[in-house]
Amino acid sequence: MSIFSQYFERYLASRRRRNLFRRQVILESLSRSKRAVRLSGTLNRRLVEQARSDLPGLLEQMGTSPQGLTQPQADALREKYGPNEVEHERPVPWWHHLWLSYKNPFNLLLTLLAAVSYLTHDIQAAIVICCMVFLATLIRFVQERRSSRAAQVLKEQVSNTVSVKRPVDPTEEPPNAQSRRRADDPIEIPIKQLVPGDIVVLSAGDMIPADCRIMTATDLFLSQSAMTGESLPVEKFSVAGPESDSALAMNNLVFMGTNVISGVATAVVLSTGNETYFGTLATRVSLASTEPEANAFQLGINKVSWLLIRFALVMVPLVLFINGFTKGNWSEAFLFALSVAVGLTPEMLPMIVTSTLARGAVVLSHKQVIVKRLDAIQTFGAMDVLCTDKTDTLTQDKIALARHIDVDGQESDEVLGFAYLNSHFQTGLKNLLDRAVLEHVELKTELNIARNYRKIDEIPFDFERRRMSVVVSEREDHHELICKGAAEEMFEVCSHVYCDGQTYLLDASWHASSEAVLRQLNESGLRVVAVAMKEIPPEQLRYSKADESGLTLMGYIAFLDPPKESTAPAIEALSAHGVTVKVLTGDNELVAAEVCRQVGLIVGGMVLGTQIDAMGDETLAEAVERNTIFARLSPLNKERIVRSLRSNGHVVGFMGDGINDAAGLRAADIGISVDSAVDIAKEAADIILLERSLMVLQEGVIEGRKTFNNMLKYIRMTASSNFGNVFSVVIASVALPFLPMLPLQLLVQNMLYDISQIAIPFDSVDTEQVSQPLTWDPDGIGRFMLFFGPLSSIFDLVTFAVMWYVFKANTVEHQALFQSGWFVVGLLTQTLIVHIIRTPKVAFIESRASVPLLAMTLLVMAIGVFLPMGPLAEYFKLQALPWPYFFWLVGIVFGYVVLTSLMKRYYIRHFGWH
Repeated sequence: MSIFSQYFERYLASRRRRNLFRRQVILESLSRSKRAVRLSGTLNRRLVEQARSDLPGLLEQMGTSPQGLTQPQADALREKYGPNEVEHERPVPWWHHLWLSYKNPFNLLLTLLAAVSYLTHDIQAAIVICCMVFLATLIRFVQERRSSRAAQVLKEQVSNTVSVKRPVDPTEEPPNAQSRRRADDPIEIPIKQLVPGDIVVLSAGDMIPADCRIMTATDLFLSQSAMTGESLPVEKFSVAGPESDSALAMNNLVFMGTNVISGVATAVVLSTGNETYFGTLATRVSLASTEPEANAFQLGINKVSWLLIRFALVMVPLVLFINGFTKGNWSEAFLFALSVAVGLTPEMLPMIVTSTLARGAVVLSHKQVIVKRLDAIQTFGAMDVLCTDKTDTLTQDKIALARHIDVDGQESDEVLGFAYLNSHFQTGLKNLLDRAVLEHVELKTELNIARNYRKIDEIPFDFERRRMSVVVSEREDHHELICKGAAEEMFEVCSHVYCDGQTYLLDASWHASSEAVLRQLNESGLRVVAVAMKEIPPEQLRYSKADESGLTLMGYIAFLDPPKESTAPAIEALSAHGVTVKVLTGDNELVAAEVCRQVGLIVGGMVLGTQIDAMGDETLAEAVERNTIFARLSPLNKERIVRSLRSNGHVVGFMGDGINDAAGLRAADIGISVDSAVDIAKEAADIILLERSLMVLQEGVIEGRKTFNNMLKYIRMTASSNFGNVFSVVIASVALPFLPMLPLQLLVQNMLYDISQIAIPFDSVDTEQVSQPLTWDPDGIGRFMLFFGPLSSIFDLVTFAVMWYVFKANTVEHQALFQSGWFVVGLLTQTLIVHIIRTPKVAFIESRASVPLLAMTLLVMAIGVFLPMGPLAEYFKLQALPWPYFFWLVGIVFGYVVLTSLMKRYYIRHFGWH
């Protein structure tokens, strides 16, 4: 890895502090090691004791109750224990950040050069070099500090929350009875406000917010593979389980950093922040061992950096030996070679990249897009395939219950009543379908739920069964198991159908007619959920998935999920910008096809999850290219599709908001979620949308490409101009009896040129340059450098000839005049190249730079002319130039601009611009 990229990546790592992504990086590093880090003895013993304690005694010890802590109690405990955050996530102190801004290879090299200059009594050079170090450090510190604050403000707009119980204080509740919450209703608070003793309510999709002991659990399955290395979900209970001396083996303990796959639970918080298991791990795992694998952006930086390093390793020794042998002054040749090395290093690269990314993040925030990782912006611009769910993305996030019918297609209030009971009593993750059913509040009164029904048990939803059940006692006479779920899976557990007051065996005839009704609904674009039930004697008290059998199919509830008005123009805009949209949904393929038709998405083909299960990797790689809709998918199917697209060379974005999307979000190059998503989805995402709209996403793609273009400008300019200058230095070193430019002058020129580049992050970008996905092309950078670098050398040679033959600066006594002439030409041409190669269009005519870049360019050019002509000339060992020189200067600069513009046309015709 190059020295440039090493420093840049270390800086990015420090910027990710206080980011929840840091937590996942630590846990994934532990998972990759295939071992669990042992708990400290004290912490392990405490957790084991708390797991084995009787629950009432533990609650009393924690100073809490099953109803939870009151708000004053929670506030007092927060004062004692602090926020529920891990200590290592605190921001870097300003003085340490200032040291990091200085401590990079470029500044160290300049400091060495300043020391050598001072020891050789070249005080002026030492002062200039120190100024360079000071400016480079200060600019970097200020820019990065501002960027860090901006990024932190943005990240704080997206916070994970947790449901906790807070007893109602009647004196603080509003007088309106309808607005008063029930005593057992949980409230949502930010995770960082959690304290020991809080009673939390967990359901599918939740991140475990702290180390907790389970109080009640129903089919609770957790993913804790990153913590323990177990690949399969682990079931948790309210009892401690088998005797063990390890807290990790306790069935009734859950740990911060894991997440709920399915089921529901209530738990008491045992410890928060640094006192958690994760907190102890985070302080032990070093930063170096927790870095994520380099993405496409970082790999691109690496390749470009190595390109410049290889070039410097060849050219710098060549300059040293040529000047040492031809001039005979090896100390001066050494200083000159070091100056050339400084000129070849893109010392502003980290600052330019960071500033560009940070500005992009701020601009995106104004477009309702929050960036969790700065380098994700470049990937945003490179994305050429977007995988997205159908619900809430292509369609509105407001679903209406359109029909409730029996198996024969007739309206049925009885089916709606059973669906309402199921949605009302379930305690898991209530989705939009449940909310649409529960909007029929009149049923609560008609069914007299409070009097006639009592909940007995619940069988939570999971993505394998794709259904969920509640068991209720109706007037204590019998139990009713009410199940609702995806129609295809419901057929598997139903043995009878109910129609017109009669129960019939679900034979082939009824199966065919039921499927015909189902198909008709799906073809109309309605999302359909089947409802079934069975009566059970009241003696049974505990129920499991095995009880979902022999059910009677009651009918269907169908939902209208209309597409958003913004979806069709957004898909058209994404397509125009080279982004292919593919729909990955767990829903029915007919519904997905109808929605795609309504939003104008051309369907190239359709694949079902069962078909994907039967495909090998090679077959799937072909299928993901040909098809547009992937329906009835499991979470594993989504992950395989994303990975297959990436293996085909695509830069893949994945947009999702549910627990079933977490695997796809992690597998994608860039994960995109929304602020209303479940915790695990927001945790896995790189980008968070505050507005659930593909149009917002399309704007983010464009901004990402603008950011990429501005970074690419600096790299191209630096590579080509540095190559041309060094090429000219080699030629001049061979031909001249003196140095073509003193080390001090070369350093000043390089400093002024670098200062002119600090406005690049604020430059405008041509519309044509953001029309297609952009990716790193290190080979193209090398070709660009070799093509445009020698152009500047041509005019450097013209300058040499003019100074040698026209102004007779051809002896050692007149070297100051020669060096002054080349100093001005070199700086002006090097600065003007910014405007020529920043755009494929005709510079200044068809495309103009932003005002900040124009102003900085003019300022640096003016300073470049002032130095030899003003009172500081002697200090820099320059000499005032005769007035006829400036006529030659105008001609040389004009010729350079014209030739570079013509060669740019030739380059674009043969190689393109990106």
